[in-house]
Amino acid sequence: MPTISSNKPYRVGRSRTGLGLFATKPIKKGDKIIRYFGPILDSKKKDEDEIENKYLFELTNRWTIDGSIRENIARYINHSCRPNAESDVRPRKRKVFIRAIKNIEPGDEINYDYGTDYFKAYLKPIGCKCDSCERKRKKQRAEARAERQRLKEKAERKAKRKAEKLAKERSKERAKAKANGAKTSAKTNGVKANGKMLNGKHLNGYSLTKASGKGSKRASARTLHA
Repeated sequence: MPTISSNKPYRVGRSRTGLGLFATKPIKKGDKIIRYFGPILDSKKKDEDEIENKYLFELTNRWTIDGSIRENIARYINHSCRPNAESDVRPRKRKVFIRAIKNIEPGDEINYDYGTDYFKAYLKPIGCKCDSCERKRKKQRAEARAERQRLKEKAERKAKRKAEKLAKERSKERAKAKANGAKTSAKTNGVKANGKMLNGKHLNGYSLTKASGKGSKRASARTLHA
């Protein structure tokens, strides 16, 4: 890491995206924090126009700062969709300063908005990892989990109601079957299958015992005659 004077209000430290610039002293809103600098590239020169890196800071259509040099501490400042600083661009002087747009406390990471073109080219494809976007994604994940849980509980309640309804229907069917079985049993005990006997009595009024006795006498008479 580059050496930074102790009287500077910032230091290079570990951030969520790698390295970042952090405040070591209170920085008031409007204060100039650091200058973004490097070689000035002329787009009209082919060899300079072909230079590509993620630290290029465009001043005008012609002039661009190549901030990739190690001495440019400002290159460690990360992007944020809700920054606490901004770039103060001065095209005529070919200079860029990073200025606080709100009070920054010691330990806070210093950040600014890199702009739409940079965001689309470098950040959108991999997803912005600034605190604001991380909080938004965290909220979205929590809402998605809550929605999944709500749908799960809804499905469980529906399945429970369906099971209870099915159990009631089966209980009614069993009770109905039991009642029908009792009726059938009562009819079987009172009436013979041929329909000629009712409670042990012949339909013509004779009991089984009498009928049986009369038959025996006739059989005996036929035997004696023979």
